[in-house]
Amino acid sequence: MNQLKRVAAVHDISGVGKCSLTVALPIISAAGVECSVLPTAVLSTHTGGFEGFTFCDLTDEMMPIAEHWKKEGITFDAFYSGYLGSLAQIDLVQNIFEMFRTSKTVVMVDPVMADHGELYSLFTLDHVKGMAKLCGCADIIIPNRTEAAFMLEQEYKDGPMTEDEVEDLLYALGRLGAKQVVLTGVHFGTDDLGAACYDKKTGQIDYIMSKRIEGMYHGTGDVFGSFLLGALMREKSLAEATRIAVDYTCASIRLTAKDGTGPRMGVRFESVMPNYGKLFD
Repeated sequence: MNQLKRVAAVHDISGVGKCSLTVALPIISAAGVECSVLPTAVLSTHTGGFEGFTFCDLTDEMMPIAEHWKKEGITFDAFYSGYLGSLAQIDLVQNIFEMFRTSKTVVMVDPVMADHGELYSLFTLDHVKGMAKLCGCADIIIPNRTEAAFMLEQEYKDGPMTEDEVEDLLYALGRLGAKQVVLTGVHFGTDDLGAACYDKKTGQIDYIMSKRIEGMYHGTGDVFGSFLLGALMREKSLAEATRIAVDYTCASIRLTAKDGTGPRMGVRFESVMPNYGKLFD
């Protein structure tokens, strides 16, 4: 399998608990795409379900890393940012995008900051505004419903949606500036869950749904985003890549639910990666 593209993943590293870089690096690599990393922080574990975790902020290292890459003439076909712990990091990441961006560079932003109708702890509305600005300079954004509501300054509505409600969100998110939008957490009833994707250039909207799996599992947003970007880098269309991301994320969750190991350690994405890689042979 040839290494066709190079992605820079801008995420934190959690030593235990599958999320962020420990998810992005193996999944994107499995698609036959080189994955470089720009770590924003190092944690002993992720922050969901663990107490007393260690945290090392790498904000001061981010720009020197990027400047060294630039000096060495290293180029990237895509950038993929996730959880950013401060306004300073948001500003840095936007500057780094501009340092390396060409007409062919794909910038994908996952505005990781909220879920289930609430912002993550320590985040404020200033963070929301900063993340909305970062999404405005992206090519692709992949918010969940809560993040979409916050960035659009709308009331979050739980429960099933109508297609009109989903489309209104997609159009509004597109007006932030991104060319393509993938909204996660979409469902129309009690048994379905998935994503809706919108391409502003064509106006096409696709709904990619799967059977709902009960429970909440940590790291699934990072798993989804990584499967999605890997497929996009291998020339899959937005709808095709979203279908792949939904299917393989759900397969990972099903395996974890069957094991009964609980959500704290993340989902068994490793078990589906061989089949994921075969998609691109």
